[in-house]
Amino acid sequence: MMATSGDIRIGISGWQYEGWVGTFYPKGLSAKKELEFAARHFNSIELNGSFYSLQKPQSFKNWDEQTPDDFVFAIKAPRFITHIRQLKDCDGPLANFCAQGILRLGKKLGPILWQLPPTFKFEAEAFENFFSLLPHTHKDAAKVAANHDRWMNARAWLEVEHDAPLRHAVEIRHKSFANEEFIAILRKYDVALVVADTPQWPRLFDITSDFMYCRMHGSEKLYSSGYTPEAIDGWAERILKWSHGEEATDGVKASMSDGPKQSKRDVFVYFDNDLKVRAPFDAQSLHERIRESTGKK
Repeated sequence: MMATSGDIRIGISGWQYEGWVGTFYPKGLSAKKELEFAARHFNSIELNGSFYSLQKPQSFKNWDEQTPDDFVFAIKAPRFITHIRQLKDCDGPLANFCAQGILRLGKKLGPILWQLPPTFKFEAEAFENFFSLLPHTHKDAAKVAANHDRWMNARAWLEVEHDAPLRHAVEIRHKSFANEEFIAILRKYDVALVVADTPQWPRLFDITSDFMYCRMHGSEKLYSSGYTPEAIDGWAERILKWSHGEEATDGVKASMSDGPKQSKRDVFVYFDNDLKVRAPFDAQSLHERIRESTGKK
């Protein structure tokens, strides 16, 4: 295996769950300290609140201050765009999303996750139009954000201290997306296809961007089943291959062609099997397995 590898980020999807108190979180830990505690165990977390409603710049500032310098947040895009508008007529909502304060995270701003509903079927034109709107740098996001609605004037954040790439990943949940045309569109617009681990939805291993994004929903039952040591070993092997610029060959692909050639590739992995408090412990197990294989902390 090649010596160089990309950045591997393993974490959890959200951090505020009632059932985690006394299991993952120590009893008596203040809710305001939960992010700080979780950030000591993981190097990345998927921000869920942004899916349900727009946040405020002060919130992003607080999250920045509660996490280490090398921490990264993935941001879940609003369901208003993905579920209600279904990616159509989204210029205004996209501007509001970019203006809410995500740029205040600076270097801690990781990939943007666009999660589609299970009923959303593949429509080539809709994706061509929507992906063409997406900003791919922080400065481009600030330009998009400048067109936010007037009601956000007093709470918008458009400042960019240091420009950096802005990545996007899309999670599909309908079998109609398992086709060559969709993969070609993702590669055209440099959008990663989320590897979603669950029996309910397509689990495709196509590489469509310069990074990989995995969501671990449960190996057998959505949001609740955990991962055995053997399953953790299997995912560790795939992640290490991806991080070294290789392809994982034990999964289904929608395209006959390989993804972009790279010497190394960043990989983001988030556990979402939270109903039985499996997510934080499975994430820790995978992190430990990767650490044992690479010798990195």
